[in-house]
Amino acid sequence: MKIFYGVQATGNGHITRARVMAPRLKAAGIEVTYLFSGRAWNKLFEMEVFGDYEWRCGLTFSTKAGRVSYLKTGFRNNLLQFIRDIKSLDFSRYDAVITDFEPVTAWAAKLQNIKAIGLGHQYAFGQAIPITGDDILARSIMKYFAPAATGLGLHWYHFEQPILPPIIETPKVETIKADKILVYLPFERIQDIVRLLERFKKYQFYIYTSSTIQHKPDHIHIRQLSRSGFQNDLKDAAGVICNAGFELASESLQMGKKLLVKPLRAQMEQLSNALALEETQLGAVMPELDPVAVDFWLKHGRAIKVTYPDVAQAIVEWLLKGDWRVDLAWVRSVWDQVVYHDCATDHPCPPPRLLHAAN
Repeated sequence: MKIFYGVQATGNGHITRARVMAPRLKAAGIEVTYLFSGRAWNKLFEMEVFGDYEWRCGLTFSTKAGRVSYLKTGFRNNLLQFIRDIKSLDFSRYDAVITDFEPVTAWAAKLQNIKAIGLGHQYAFGQAIPITGDDILARSIMKYFAPAATGLGLHWYHFEQPILPPIIETPKVETIKADKILVYLPFERIQDIVRLLERFKKYQFYIYTSSTIQHKPDHIHIRQLSRSGFQNDLKDAAGVICNAGFELASESLQMGKKLLVKPLRAQMEQLSNALALEETQLGAVMPELDPVAVDFWLKHGRAIKVTYPDVAQAIVEWLLKGDWRVDLAWVRSVWDQVVYHDCATDHPCPPPRLLHAAN
């Protein structure tokens, strides 16, 4: 079997998910051509697992001060180049096309009348899950940015919908340092992050960022972006402060880290992710960089370890069958393997009890 696999590279979450899928696909004897878009080619790092991958400019979103700027987004994207990128692809020799919210691959498949499989968190938004902050523009982006005939949506909880658990592979958890907090807020200014955390001197904050800052207190540690370094600091951290993206929150839940998210403003997906964490009581939310919220979370935050099964392998086996329908019995069989564990009591706990019904 030959698969063309497109990955949106604006954030690291899509690439992280593809890194989990890649060795499973290879082990199954599936030949895969990967394409990445949405980030400059020279900004991609630690990509060896994808072999001789392809790159296109694609589409991306621009942010300013923790908020999506649709005006800057419109000026930044080159639509003529995007059309040329789409026309440059030929899927005639492939058995399947997968898009992880990657628009060049998705639209090329649509124009070539090939049924693409959408794999990723965004494809869960076609189901009745908690959603907020949506409007006509947000719904249009979710529907048309990277359309797919079949959607394999992923989420932290099933919400009684035909969606799958997250695709993650986390390292073995080491001894937890109770005062260590990992921080990844790429859409916020580093000065604002340091100002938020400088008063909490009893904790050690490890901030991963592409920015630099000259002056900071000793309990705040600045780390440049590195997947291996990030994973090492994640292993023994007690908690994670991050934006409300999907992949890092998934890793944090699987590793039993208490979680505080600050959703990106004017971004429906992140606002809805924050709502889902509140509904399932799996994490805490602060709408703004709020020291009061951080203080309460540091003192009272609850860590729930969610052990997800090998969803990547389940999807590979589904692909090999060649039917490519999202069967509810199959979805339920995957969710039946999920285990919840209360880290405070060191005992298993029941699945989340939703605070409200999903929208």
